[in-house]
Amino acid sequence: MRIAEISSPSATQRDSQLQSQSPSHHHLLLSQIESSIKQLEHHSSVPDGSLLQSNSSHLRQSLTLLSQQNTNVEDNHLKLHLWKLSFRLWNACVDLSNAFSVHLLRSPSAQYLAQLRHIAADILSLAGDVSGIPSPEIKSASFYYKTGLIWHDLRNFDLASTCFVRATDLVSKLVPDAVTGAGEKKLLLDLNLARSRTAWEVSDRNLALALLNRSKSLLFGSADHYQALVNQYLAFGKGLLSKNETDSHNMSEGLKLMNEALDLCEKGLGLEVGAADLRELRSRTLRFISALHLRMGEYESVIKCVRILRESDKSGDHNHPSLPVLAVKAWLGLGRYGEAEKELRSMVVNKGVPEGVWVSAVEAYFQATGTAGAETAKQVFLGLLGRCHVSAGAALRVAHRVVGNGSSDSGSEGGSNSKARAKVVAELVSDERVVALFAGEAAANERMAMHAVLWNWSQGVQVGAGVIFGQDTCA
Repeated sequence: MRIAEISSPSATQRDSQLQSQSPSHHHLLLSQIESSIKQLEHHSSVPDGSLLQSNSSHLRQSLTLLSQQNTNVEDNHLKLHLWKLSFRLWNACVDLSNAFSVHLLRSPSAQYLAQLRHIAADILSLAGDVSGIPSPEIKSASFYYKTGLIWHDLRNFDLASTCFVRATDLVSKLVPDAVTGAGEKKLLLDLNLARSRTAWEVSDRNLALALLNRSKSLLFGSADHYQALVNQYLAFGKGLLSKNETDSHNMSEGLKLMNEALDLCEKGLGLEVGAADLRELRSRTLRFISALHLRMGEYESVIKCVRILRESDKSGDHNHPSLPVLAVKAWLGLGRYGEAEKELRSMVVNKGVPEGVWVSAVEAYFQATGTAGAETAKQVFLGLLGRCHVSAGAALRVAHRVVGNGSSDSGSEGGSNSKARAKVVAELVSDERVVALFAGEAAANERMAMHAVLWNWSQGVQVGAGVIFGQDTCA
């Protein structure tokens, strides 16, 4: 986003003041800086990396000399001129980025533009306070913050951290309670969160979490701030879980982060504005926590989370698609098959359950209950046919799960189980709605796969196979 440029004296008046009040070498360096900026402002073609690189090099050299010769800028006209140059350079970078974003993506030019933005931030920092401009520290910090975000996106975490630390230094003297502007308050929080993300990327987990904890003092009673911090805790928690699903330490640490997110949601629910959004975020956080408890085998905690979610559901439908599935798997883990069956059947009345979710629940139920649950699995599947999207692939998965490794059954009990399963599968695949799933060329692969499954069950499944595939395919 372009930054509104600072109003200043006319160019003629400004130059005469600089010549009369500033050393000549300062004026020369400023002229060199302005000349480089003008080249960027008038650059209308696709950015040439060599041109951007040379401008960046010249600007950095001039700025270094200026800062060495003038470590304590006192003249207000000189300060104002530096501010104006900084804003012009920043806006030139914005224009180039906006005009040629497709060409700049992950190209060397993106690095050079980031360097130019960094120089703009350094120029503004060198200028310091300017008489008549409010909150100069905030404005300078915002340049470093935005530049740090760009370096972070380019995965140059060292320079990103440098920018965020510099911005933090600029605002460190501010008393948070004395900051009144909504945008300024948001910058203080966003800066902390951005610095935390960069620390996380370089595996400095202690610093990242310390910065998140510090961010709790920068919420200013804003629902948006609460949401931003909650989402960052969730992002770190999910990031830990994605690294190694079986690492108990990561799961434990991930759970701590998600509980921190939940605690923030609870505290934010008392806000007059934005509580509804936080309530939804709280529900999402609880679902993450519930899924993590399930992965850790803490089934009682899963049931507790599901109950809390259902009790707090203001809409009254208690039907988020994930809840019955979480409950089914938790009850199965506790050996409470009757409760699991109730949850499984409750999915039939929920149109919003995605196919992969309910198929997973049916598979988990049948895996735990075996042949005794085959009839329930069939009834649930057929019940879902009329309410949810069901593909031939889903029917194949359920049939394959029910069939199992029938050839391995032995003895009279094994044979009885095998026949019971065969009967359920035959009834399942004979249903006209299931037959329709396998019609047409689009389901040719699934049809062949189902044929292979049923072919191994020549006793007890011949009726189902014949109905689906026709007598010629079974001959």
